[in-house]
Amino acid sequence: MVAIHSLATSGNTDDALAALDIALREIPAAASMIFAFYDCDHDDSRLRVFIRDRFPQASLLGGTSCAGVMTDKGVFNDGGIGLLVIDDPDGDFGVAAAPCGDDPEATAETLIRQALSASDCPGELPELVWVFQAPGHEEKVIAGLRSVVGDRCPIIGGSSADNKISGAWRQMHTDGVLEDGIVVAVLFPSGGVSYGFQGGYEPAGQTGIVTAVAADAHGREDTSGRRILAIDGRPAAEVYNNWIGGGLSDRIGTGGSVLIDTTMAPLGVEIGRIRDVPQYRLIHPESISPDGALNTFAAVDNGARLHVMRGERAQLVKRAGRMATQAATGLQNGPAALAGGLVVYCAGCKMAIDDQVSEMVGFVSQSLAGTPFLGCFTFGEQGCMAGQNVHGNLMISTVAFGQ
Repeated sequence: MVAIHSLATSGNTDDALAALDIALREIPAAASMIFAFYDCDHDDSRLRVFIRDRFPQASLLGGTSCAGVMTDKGVFNDGGIGLLVIDDPDGDFGVAAAPCGDDPEATAETLIRQALSASDCPGELPELVWVFQAPGHEEKVIAGLRSVVGDRCPIIGGSSADNKISGAWRQMHTDGVLEDGIVVAVLFPSGGVSYGFQGGYEPAGQTGIVTAVAADAHGREDTSGRRILAIDGRPAAEVYNNWIGGGLSDRIGTGGSVLIDTTMAPLGVEIGRIRDVPQYRLIHPESISPDGALNTFAAVDNGARLHVMRGERAQLVKRAGRMATQAATGLQNGPAALAGGLVVYCAGCKMAIDDQVSEMVGFVSQSLAGTPFLGCFTFGEQGCMAGQNVHGNLMISTVAFGQ
């Protein structure tokens, strides 16, 4: 039998740990796996020691979340800390972590093998791989994980975030805290899992073919990268600006951030279809370069067809609940078997819905039938769409754990 508990509080580190200490007295210490997400202003070294002292046998994965966390108890904004405690004596869990290093793909491959060994299930296929990493190398991390498990099991997770996009994000694991790291967990829960992963956007109509991309800021052309140089043979920033009605004209030729301006009009790449309905991986434009390149938070392949996507606040508020419903319904015995959940919600979407975050959390809680859940707000999202494990932006995922 799987038992899941969620706890959350807010305030400075001293006050938050004191509140968690009281709440944890009601929870057995024999936990198997703990997820911990928190505001970047906290002293996470103290938080890690606090968790390890109370749950010495548990595997631990966590890190910083943009301006707080969410749980079935509501939203805990600035200063928030949230824990999801999984007590599953018949399940197996393992965590491994390391700095990204010069070869994040190789690091990720090594870590998933180490995590499988830590779970006492080397060579087996987990029910779920959960990854939390520093932003910037997500595609390479996914490639490293897929080299071991392919698309035979879902790879779900998020990119750690901070409050001001200043690089203050961190990643927590059983044995320490990293600033530019990768933490990989493999889960073999005895009650099974199900998941949903999607974005709350639809095509707006404009579309074009990527005809040149660069792998990095030095302009080295490649077959895939986060600098789109040209669309349909024209400067990418000009084409995109025309597609969205000229709202970025003041930065064409000079460059500048477009992060806030593009949240409701990201790009999308179709990666497959489910019941003939296209599934889109979302790509968030981050800035324009003076040379006309469009810089993004996810890689795009040369030759890919891009679609301008359209978002609405109402859909972003409701979509998280729909993902939770999809995850709960996918359990072997349906929602009646639900023990709890884990949610990833893009920080950009959180900023876009602003004062409706609590309403969004209410939809998630309703879809998960009031069971315990923990959610983080991330700067990149990983998940499985149309049978493929991918990295995207402005996405939402829910993992449902069965009893």
